[in-house]
Amino acid sequence: MAAITKDMTIGQAITVNQEIIPVLLDIGMHCIGCPSAQGETLEEAAMVHGMDPDELMEKISEAVGE
Repeated sequence: MAAITKDMTIGQAITVNQEIIPVLLDIGMHCIGCPSAQGETLEEAAMVHGMDPDELMEKISEAVGE
């Protein structure tokens, strides 16, 4: 399975591993299926939601066991 990186769009990351969906929802990213999810990277989304991108990646890694 491919690794999830912060330069992936939300849509790409979900395609790689759907186990990240609860992580995204828990931090307020409720628009996982909207058009912005296809063009916004995880890093950009983290910053928009006031979260450090590296902290988001740590939460994702914990959720998917990377």
